[in-house]
Amino acid sequence: MGQKQQHNTDPNIEPKKRRRVGFSAEDDGVEAKHCIRIFLVSKKEEFLAPESSAIEPVDLNAFFGDDGKIYGYEGLKINIWVSSISFRAYADITFQSSSDRGKGITDLKVALQNIFAETLVESKDEFIQTFITDKDFIRTTISSGKVLQQKVFNGQISDSNTDADSVTSKVEVVRMVVGSMATGHLYSRLIPLVLLLVDGSSPIDVTDPHWELYLVTQNETDQQGETQCRLIGFAAIYRFYHYPGGTRLRLSQILVLPHYQHKGYGRYILEVLNDVAVSENVFDITIEEPLDNLQHIRTCLDIPRLLCCEPIQQSVKAAVSLLKQGRLSKKTNRPRLMPPPSAIEYARKTLKINRKQFLQCWEVLLYLGLNPVEKHMDNFLSVICNRIKYEILGKDSGTSGKQLIDVPTEFSEEMSFVMFKSGVNEDNAVQVDDSQPNQEEQLQKLVQERVKEIQSIAEKVSLHRKSADVAVN
Repeated sequence: MGQKQQHNTDPNIEPKKRRRVGFSAEDDGVEAKHCIRIFLVSKKEEFLAPESSAIEPVDLNAFFGDDGKIYGYEGLKINIWVSSISFRAYADITFQSSSDRGKGITDLKVALQNIFAETLVESKDEFIQTFITDKDFIRTTISSGKVLQQKVFNGQISDSNTDADSVTSKVEVVRMVVGSMATGHLYSRLIPLVLLLVDGSSPIDVTDPHWELYLVTQNETDQQGETQCRLIGFAAIYRFYHYPGGTRLRLSQILVLPHYQHKGYGRYILEVLNDVAVSENVFDITIEEPLDNLQHIRTCLDIPRLLCCEPIQQSVKAAVSLLKQGRLSKKTNRPRLMPPPSAIEYARKTLKINRKQFLQCWEVLLYLGLNPVEKHMDNFLSVICNRIKYEILGKDSGTSGKQLIDVPTEFSEEMSFVMFKSGVNEDNAVQVDDSQPNQEEQLQKLVQERVKEIQSIAEKVSLHRKSADVAVN
């Protein structure tokens, strides 16, 4: 029961001062990407001076709640080192103070364990010691695998940006079937880098023998004259059954360690996978949701293979001849100039290129065939535009297939559409509202982006072919 406050009426007595109660500011938290740094190191010296070994994860925030923030700390700094020798990790956590300001205190140990699991060691000394105790980890682990290819590379062989010498080195691709103890142990140590560096990735099932790891390794000699086996990168492949008695290969994950990137190793992995697909006569090879950069490399690799196939070139020449006949933009029915089914099947059967990938390559082949392309660029643009419009809007831009319609919304105007799929000759097929001025602008933007990509691939393929011809001559 509360007491009623009594007021003093004596004017000679000074009133008591009110005591102010302070409230701490609400905890805004700090984004994980702003307070965490990760370093990939191969020796003690790099651990002590790690700046040159920093790596950029895809999205650190994704590991810390829906908003990607860490709460309860002032002046928080987290430095994490990952060994490229043992793939063990060590985290150094410092902060000025810690308190609950309304949103709790993030358990950093649990959060980091969710990323690094058993690879995380407790102390700095233990981590440094792994450079010695685990120096043969890769060599020992892959000893049970099968060497598929060897290739000589010219370039830097150090996995740090310091003291790197430009030398010739030999790399190997080793295949290991998942399900064995050694393969599972190796992949479990690679999972943190997969989560941090491969966009949208999740760990594979290390008990499923349909998975295979293709490991790119390299032997390096240290200052003491001892040879170490280094992991450069890897790919995870799943073998699907294909009726009646074949298999299909799907590339699910591919990673080249950051300090080895942009040196041709990723392309080399794809080359090996293509060779495996052909030599083992699988049905085809696909890539699970390839990012733009990987798709670009893949197409640059497939175009020269297709240029060497006479049946494919005959189909390209027939399509190119049509592109050179008048202006397609003035015709009522503008063709998409799709490749014949026989060409699609030939590419799949001989090169193991699946239909979707072949259609990506087909437009580049047409561009290369239009030499000089400037004279027929309008027709080429018309074909690209018609194909994109067909894919988005459906056949005849309205009567069947996918329909794009604008709808009223309280959200962003850029998100105010619905994709609708109707059957052939349906009476209730939704028509596209041609009065929307931004539809044509968006279509033209897609066309320009696609043509720019085609031109980039064509330029790289042409330079590669010229350099190959010079090398032969």
